[in-house]
Amino acid sequence: MAKKASKRKYSKGAAKKVKSAMKKRKAGTLRSGRSGKKVKSRKQAIAIGLSEARRAGSKVPKKRKSKKRKS
Repeated sequence: MAKKASKRKYSKGAAKKVKSAMKKRKAGTLRSGRSGKKVKSRKQAIAIGLSEARRAGSKVPKKRKSKKRKS
């Protein structure tokens, strides 16, 4: 049985946004939204790139909702 061609989860435009965010982080010019602090973590840089891609209308899966904890 032949393997079905899989669709892209993230568009090429989204990949470009993430790539540019990572380059900015490496250069030390990437800043977070509200506070304007310098971004140091790789994960945060990826998240910023994906949110920019979402705003631009690129194909990006929806954000995962955080699980509510019972107190």
